[in-house]
Amino acid sequence: MLWPSRREEEVSMGRHDLSGRAALVTGGARGLGAGLAAALAGAGAAVVVADTREDLGRDTADALKQTGAKAAFVPLDVTDDTSWADAVTATVGELGGLDTVVNTAGLELSGLLADLDPARLRRMLEVNVLGTALGIKHAFRAMRPGGAAGHGGAVVNIASVAAAVGLAGHAATRSAVDRLTRVAALEARQFGYGVRVNCVYPGQAADEIGAGTDIADAVVFLASDAARFVTGAGLPVDDDAAR
Repeated sequence: MLWPSRREEEVSMGRHDLSGRAALVTGGARGLGAGLAAALAGAGAAVVVADTREDLGRDTADALKQTGAKAAFVPLDVTDDTSWADAVTATVGELGGLDTVVNTAGLELSGLLADLDPARLRRMLEVNVLGTALGIKHAFRAMRPGGAAGHGGAVVNIASVAAAVGLAGHAATRSAVDRLTRVAALEARQFGYGVRVNCVYPGQAADEIGAGTDIADAVVFLASDAARFVTGAGLPVDDDAAR
């Protein structure tokens, strides 16, 4: 086996450098979203933390600034089309562009179909499916030629390994995110948007520190030039699967 030289390793690592990139992370005020925002900033990207929780969102953005990163908070209700339009406009204004959108915001409300609560399921569909679809829509509009940013980019959707197992509404909505990813990737390629669309499937331990770091590594990879030929893909990041 031929092992890479030190120089080759350095070049490979450099391709994960996101310096000069501008990213918007939904659900970025806390939890996994905040971790992904920090990872993108750590790789050199300027980051907008987008969330409905303005207090936590501003604190998260301020914490990123203290590390030397360029960061800002933008209020965003992912289920509202106008809120998305305003958030993207604000992001382009704050960061001077937009080439990465990470759709992290989501609800995890599992349960038996026999006990299904229509209101709970409707809310989960709105956040997980509609919220992701609107994120893709506004990323395309901003990043495609003639858009507010107009230089192409990457969309990374966060689903779950639950998409492959039976966890009632939760699994169904995450499966929809998987399908949206593939449909969006095909549209972007067909119409020359210059935008790659991929999906990460976190395992059930996604809120644990180690798992969160692994998921962040996957998102940074998919946002980087190292994944410049990757689109329409689903990347499982599941600690249990490796055991």
